[in-house]
Amino acid sequence: MAKQYIPSNIAVIGMEWGDEGKGKIIDFLAAKADVVARFNGGNNAGHTIEVDNKKIVLHLIPSGVMHKNKLVVGNGLVIDPKVLLQEIKFLERNNIKISPENLVISENAHVILPHHIEEDKKVGGKLGTTARGIGPAYTDKTARIGLKVYEFVDDAIFKKRFGEEEFYREYKQYAETLKSFVGDTAIIINNAIDNNKKVIFEGAQGTLLDIDHGTYPFVTSSNAIAGGVCTGLGISPKKVQSVLGVCKAYKTRVGMGPFPTEITSAIGEKIQKTGKEFGATTGRQRRVGWFDAVIGKYSVMINGIDSIALTKLDVFTTINKLKICVAYKHKGNIIKDFTTNMKILQNCQPIYEEFDGWWDDLSKIRIYDKLPNNAKKYLRRIEELLKVPFSIVSVGPKREQTIVARNEFLF
Repeated sequence: MAKQYIPSNIAVIGMEWGDEGKGKIIDFLAAKADVVARFNGGNNAGHTIEVDNKKIVLHLIPSGVMHKNKLVVGNGLVIDPKVLLQEIKFLERNNIKISPENLVISENAHVILPHHIEEDKKVGGKLGTTARGIGPAYTDKTARIGLKVYEFVDDAIFKKRFGEEEFYREYKQYAETLKSFVGDTAIIINNAIDNNKKVIFEGAQGTLLDIDHGTYPFVTSSNAIAGGVCTGLGISPKKVQSVLGVCKAYKTRVGMGPFPTEITSAIGEKIQKTGKEFGATTGRQRRVGWFDAVIGKYSVMINGIDSIALTKLDVFTTINKLKICVAYKHKGNIIKDFTTNMKILQNCQPIYEEFDGWWDDLSKIRIYDKLPNNAKKYLRRIEELLKVPFSIVSVGPKREQTIVARNEFLF
């Protein structure tokens, strides 16, 4: 049933293993937003925006950067100051102005230091991490020995703790540069919401990479689900008005871990090549699989998703037969509900429904009803299985290659 009001804030959440296309969707929505606030992760994220034949990949700064929004980096993040400053310089070289007027970094976010990165390089490879120091920084946060941003930019505190370290002089300069960007982001976000400003809560990674609800241990170190909005930004659950889930028309996964619908045939290679399935952060090749409605239903449940933005539908053009996984088979039993029990998930076989494909070029279509009938049948079946409507269908990487299917769920 459709909502009876237009939301003034929207949480944008990855429904899978990340790489769903959140950057593009947030950039599209940000044209009407006042604030875009990132709530989890670190520079292990890679959000790609493509505008005017220019590709911008962001790792820490929110994806509303191409618009005149207030950009907020929340307390739920771990921040590599060196990478953040490199990203600011990269944006400025591309004529995108970043200053304390439009970017605020939470004083309560935690800082990634060189020893975190070194530790991650030693131990993170076993889990396929990005080796950016994310996990070790979150470990120190949980162990209550981490360094908060407000401590980092206060030289008396920073020097007392790390003045003898080799990296101190270099990182002291970073702290001095970033000091003017630091503020109390919880107050900024809550004031914006209370004044009916349009706010986007930007998630990184995806539901199945969530530290608590993902395919552990092959997960990230933060809460990537909608619940992470509240802890990662300091707002009440009552203030999140709408949750937009982002998923691909097919599934992808980077690194190790179970993947029930993985395609190992030539069709998988074709999807991979057409969809340019290589990580924006690491450049690693992504594994490809058919759409998994078991995962989709789980993500809808965990996040309370109101509507879905489906990306990369255009990649399926010229594929003769498409498949949707509707259940798993495990030791003779039918499983309809997703499980994060690795012993079971690693030994599940997908049960598929098959659909006819299409040969039409979707990249120039802007109206839902003009999609090929077979594409609409495919989309309708996903809506039936997940019991959630599509509000957006993306048919290419560019901002204009976006179909709004249900406007009532958006700004």
